[in-house]
Amino acid sequence: MALINELYPDAEVIAGTSTAGIPHAAWVAQKMNLPMAYIRDKAKGHGKQNQIEGRVLPDQKVVVIEDLISTGGSSLKAALAVREAGAVPLAVLAIFTYQFQSAIDAFAEAGIPLQTISNYSALIEQAVSTGEIAQDDVAALQSWRANPQAYNN
Repeated sequence: MALINELYPDAEVIAGTSTAGIPHAAWVAQKMNLPMAYIRDKAKGHGKQNQIEGRVLPDQKVVVIEDLISTGGSSLKAALAVREAGAVPLAVLAIFTYQFQSAIDAFAEAGIPLQTISNYSALIEQAVSTGEIAQDDVAALQSWRANPQAYNN
């Protein structure tokens, strides 16, 4: 909430990505006394066929909440759905990001800010400081983040 108040004080709606972002968005929206919506990865195939559930009006300023950013694909798709609905996606806020360059580039290309509470670098730093991982392992962990496909077997 502090991040939203500081960086996006004009937010009018909090939207969670389905499914993992929904509980976080609900909590934030309730604490901020703002309406909450959620965004599916695609429109339902029945009923009203909505991709966005909840009231998001044209020109409303929306903050999208996600739990984890890896490639950023699903989160960015949700933010773009907000834009397609005529509202303004102020940013995507997430709990954690792996800091993959592909995600950084995708958000920059779309012109949608990405803010996270924590990230892979901070996780490694904390794990080293508490002795959970050895300093000697840091290079391998950073190498994985730079090119995770090289480690798929």
